[in-house]
Amino acid sequence: MSEKHTYGGAYVPEMLWETLQKLDAEFENAKKDTAFKSEFENLLKNYSGRPTPLIFAARATEELGGAKIYLKNEGANHTGAHKITHCLGQALIAKRLGKKMLIADTGAGQHGVATATVAAKLGFSCKIFMGRIDMERQRPNVFLMERLGATVVPVEYGTKTLKDAVNEALKFWMENLDEAYFVIGSVVGPKPYPSMNRYFQSVISREIRAQLQEREGKPPDVVVACVGGGSNAMGSFDDFIHEKSVQLIGVEAGGRGKKLGEHASRVLSGAEGIFQGYKSLFLQTEDGQIAPTHSISAGLDYPGIGPELANLHAEGRVELTYATDDEAVAAVDFFAKLEGVISALESAHALAHVQKIAPKMPKDSIIVATLSGRGDKDLFNFARAFKDESFREFLKDEYGRYE
Repeated sequence: MSEKHTYGGAYVPEMLWETLQKLDAEFENAKKDTAFKSEFENLLKNYSGRPTPLIFAARATEELGGAKIYLKNEGANHTGAHKITHCLGQALIAKRLGKKMLIADTGAGQHGVATATVAAKLGFSCKIFMGRIDMERQRPNVFLMERLGATVVPVEYGTKTLKDAVNEALKFWMENLDEAYFVIGSVVGPKPYPSMNRYFQSVISREIRAQLQEREGKPPDVVVACVGGGSNAMGSFDDFIHEKSVQLIGVEAGGRGKKLGEHASRVLSGAEGIFQGYKSLFLQTEDGQIAPTHSISAGLDYPGIGPELANLHAEGRVELTYATDDEAVAAVDFFAKLEGVISALESAHALAHVQKIAPKMPKDSIIVATLSGRGDKDLFNFARAFKDESFREFLKDEYGRYE
């Protein structure tokens, strides 16, 4: 990354400074350690299930009538999303640091499930912080975290969503620095977390390059990924950043309107600020407080964006745009019926943008859209969005079984 970047840093209380310095040093040492890299790659291949498939969306391509569309299916990973990749990497770092507990915040629940899974696999205790509203709309993931042995802590203040879960996790971390390792779930937070998670997630873009070279003999023309904090986007973009012929597009949550509080798009309303240990673009009120957000997708309602992604956008290397709630739901339906792929609502924002741009591109051009996760976790949201009365009756009947 060049010196003209202005976002990032480590704006933290003094008591965290030494911990972050030790983490940074251990991460740099680990990158040079062949045994570490071998263990990480072995877990990715023989536990997580990498490489994930690159699916040619033939029927969607024909229907839209433009560019060839490929789907990088990160939902094929163990636990159903890209999150497990950086959770495995960070857990190995935590082991090197001698920590005994993994803690994490989560919104959609996928990062929480991935952290709990890795903790069980590698022998850590685990505590997950989750906003009460997110717990209600992602109840299946809460159930899975608890089955994996994690303690899920509901956060009852503020907006009761991801930003509040992050705050509570940070508070607990500062009170338990000797024992606990904070597994941050995206390319956000104080240095070195953004670059560390990009490093672990960069396997996505390397796989895209290799798989597309084998299939098409060339790199993609466009890579599209949804953006909450930005981990799957930075992972999808990383190997192409210096290849200017590849257009990189991040798709944020346009929600239900353009007024502050109706969406979670930093490109619509973001302003420079410092929050939760780093400088980036955040949704803020007029007096500089973090603004409320909205998205049908629990994983995209975070008010900030990863600092490296903000820098790339400022430099014009990454285009940021947005898709609305309704567009995301429609994209789920479109790709489910044409490709047999039921995307997570987060990833559906990227798919909605693919539907907009593919028809305008030449037929010999290639779009790769990253599916950050599969749609299992959004079952209840889908049922509401599609107004499925039979599913509602099923839930009522199922509830009756507990009486």
